[in-house]
Amino acid sequence: MPLVKVYSTGKKKVGDLELDERVFNAEIKDHLLHDVVRMQMAKRRAGTASTKNRSVVRGGGRKPYRQKGTGRSRAGSIRSPLWRGGGVIFGPTPRDFGFGVPKKVKKQALRIALSARAGEGKLLVLNQFQLKEVKTKSFIEILNRLGVEKALIVISGENFNLERSARNVLGVKVLRVEGLNVYDILNHEHLILVKKAVEKIQERLAA
Repeated sequence: MPLVKVYSTGKKKVGDLELDERVFNAEIKDHLLHDVVRMQMAKRRAGTASTKNRSVVRGGGRKPYRQKGTGRSRAGSIRSPLWRGGGVIFGPTPRDFGFGVPKKVKKQALRIALSARAGEGKLLVLNQFQLKEVKTKSFIEILNRLGVEKALIVISGENFNLERSARNVLGVKVLRVEGLNVYDILNHEHLILVKKAVEKIQERLAA
C-alpha cells in the first residue's frame, strides 16, 4: 500500500498513513475522467435561453391586408417569422443539458483523480485543520507554511472557521467529504486531505 506522511498545519511530520491501493493507486484512464467532467459541466449549464415563436409573440391576430388585389405576397399575420418583429424559427427554448453516467464510472473516475494527484506528489495529508477564529490572514499563513497556493481542501465534516476563512481566497476551495468530485480535484493544483476525510473516502470508494 502507498505510504504518505501526515503533517500538522505547521508542516511538521506527525506520523505516516497507509493509503488503500484500490483508491489511491488506480490505473489512469483519461476517457473516464473526460466523461465524468463533461457530465458535471453539462449539469451546471443553466439551459435558460429562450425565444418566442409566432404563437407566443403578442399581436398578429388580424390578417394585415386582404388576400388578393394588393400586388403583395399573401400574409396571414404580422407576427410571421418572415416579418420584422415576428416570431423566431427554431430558436432555443429552456432545456436541461444534463446527462448521466453509471455509478461505477463515477466511482472509478474519482479513484483515478485521487490516484493522479497522489502519483504527482501533490497530495498532502494533515492530521487536522483547525482555526481558532474566522481569519483569512491566518488561513493564508498556514497555506504558505505548507508551500501551497491553489488547493482543494477536503474536510471530514463541518468546520465553520476554516470554511469561512477560505471562502474569499482565490484558487482555494474547501469541500466536505460528501461533496468530493472529479472536476474540483482536477481543477486545483494541490489536494489537501484531513486524515479523517481520508478514512471516509477509502470507506466509500474501496468497496
